[in-house]
Amino acid sequence: MLLHTTPVAPNPRRVRFFLAEKGVSIPMHDVNLMALEHKTDAYAKINPLLTVPALELDDGAVLTESVAICRYIESLYPEPALFGRGGREQAFVEMWQRRMEFGLFAPVAMAFRHSHPRMAALEQPQFPEFAEAQRPRAIRMMRFVNDELAQRRFIANENFTIADITAFIAMELTKLARVEIPDDLRHLARWRAEVAARPGASA
Repeated sequence: MLLHTTPVAPNPRRVRFFLAEKGVSIPMHDVNLMALEHKTDAYAKINPLLTVPALELDDGAVLTESVAICRYIESLYPEPALFGRGGREQAFVEMWQRRMEFGLFAPVAMAFRHSHPRMAALEQPQFPEFAEAQRPRAIRMMRFVNDELAQRRFIANENFTIADITAFIAMELTKLARVEIPDDLRHLARWRAEVAARPGASA
């Protein structure tokens, strides 16, 4: 397998975090987004949607979308179970993963893509007003998550899961997106510090 990734984007980082938690090493090819390498004809043959990450499988098929890639890796390397065990637990992990994807990750990412000067070449056109509208959405979800984390160690349950990875990567992007994290979210701060200490956080 070969993973097409990049060190500067949040979605590829989710996959690298996941792989590190699994203790799995896959050959990687770094795609230079700022040089628009992902828009070349050569890369379009790998992923016509011109996005990263993309995982080339041994049989030549290409799997894209970060969570789909993580699910495939989980099928090959079941432990630790980052998507949960059993139907009930997996359903709740999926619920929280979706909440983090759409309620936190997406607003922060859109605030970043539509406001940061370095993203102007990649996000055309940028809509600063749209970025501004996303910041309160992200903060509302942070407050919701903070209250939930008062009841358990991690986002979905007492175990670290894909939902934590998605939420953590979103939180790591808040500075560049100029999303101000409220100071009173102590449960969220506790969780973030614990996740930051995990090996995958620096992957």
